[in-house]
Amino acid sequence: MYWWWRSFCLNYRKSKLILTEQQELVRNTARDFAIKYLEPGAIERDDKAKFPHQEVKMMGDLGFMGVMVPEKWNGAGMDTISYSLIIEEISRIDASAGVIVSVNNSLVCQTLVNYGNDFQNETYLKGLAKGDLLGSFSLSEPQSGSDASNMKTIAEKDGSHYILNGTKNWVTNGINSDLIIVMSLTDKSKGHKGVSAFIVPKNIDGISLGKKENKLGIRSSDTCEIHFTNCRIPVENLIDSEGEGYRIALTTLDGGRIGIASQAVGIAQAALDKSKVYAKDRKQFGKPISDFGAIQEKIANMGTNIEASRHLIHNAALLKDMHKPFTKEAAMAKSFSSQTAMDSATDCVQIFGGYGYMQEYGVERLMRDAKITQIYEGTTEIQNMVIARELLEN
Repeated sequence: MYWWWRSFCLNYRKSKLILTEQQELVRNTARDFAIKYLEPGAIERDDKAKFPHQEVKMMGDLGFMGVMVPEKWNGAGMDTISYSLIIEEISRIDASAGVIVSVNNSLVCQTLVNYGNDFQNETYLKGLAKGDLLGSFSLSEPQSGSDASNMKTIAEKDGSHYILNGTKNWVTNGINSDLIIVMSLTDKSKGHKGVSAFIVPKNIDGISLGKKENKLGIRSSDTCEIHFTNCRIPVENLIDSEGEGYRIALTTLDGGRIGIASQAVGIAQAALDKSKVYAKDRKQFGKPISDFGAIQEKIANMGTNIEASRHLIHNAALLKDMHKPFTKEAAMAKSFSSQTAMDSATDCVQIFGGYGYMQEYGVERLMRDAKITQIYEGTTEIQNMVIARELLEN
């Protein structure tokens, strides 16, 4: 009877999106921080593509850079729903800050939590979780985007080191990070089964950075190409074992998609917030435009899709925390939430009319930031392939 009741309560809580007191506190803390410290400079940082160094350090002090990392490794030891709430609230104000936090948490810290050994966690994870170090994740290459198995970067064993050569691109946090999780071939003959994962500190010889990309959106989050030329990586920096890199990458990206879906919901919620205020204030033909059916339809669709997105995200987060498969659920959350972000941001600009097109209102930034959520950490098309495969196989 106890297990039946516990299962019922979990499912009821999940369906109603009821948060625990701790989760509410985490959400409110993230919301207050974002409004007080991120919002004042968000438009300027976006305009100048300026990385939020001080704000990232402050988020580290709050425990936001290692949300799901156990306390013994300097993490906050919280659950995935708490992590999702933090990313949503930060992205609601500044999606660039949101993705900086998301990458450090879900792609870097979580890789080490799941697959790192005590030496690696003591040496690197503690600093990452505390915010003293910033991490980046490197899988894509110039010739391999969605087809991540088609890589050319190679690490060849040489005694107590691996010699790393190759080029990675679209590396978020690539310029400002202190270390990179790099996926590289260690055995060309095995294809994706010959991919291995490494921790690569940025201060070693042989690493050169490409130009900072001039992006459409999330502009204060840096993205660059990284070149490796005869980099000597200690064997101690191999994560797990040779040939496990592709599996590690795919598993890690499942968790990463929860973060990006949460970022998308934050953008969508910001669009809804701004639309409601403006629609009530703006008058045309002698009455607020919120009285017009066309505007009400847009706002109703925003609210419905945002709520549905949160259900999908929290469902995937719960499954992850229960150590159950969540690949399909994470893909559904990211696919649906990113579309919600794009639709909501576009409708928000339309509701604002000409004012929405102006930088000073911060609305056009939402539309620019929303687009990338449909592309990185797996395009919408890839998500739909994953969803279809999972549904057809099970």
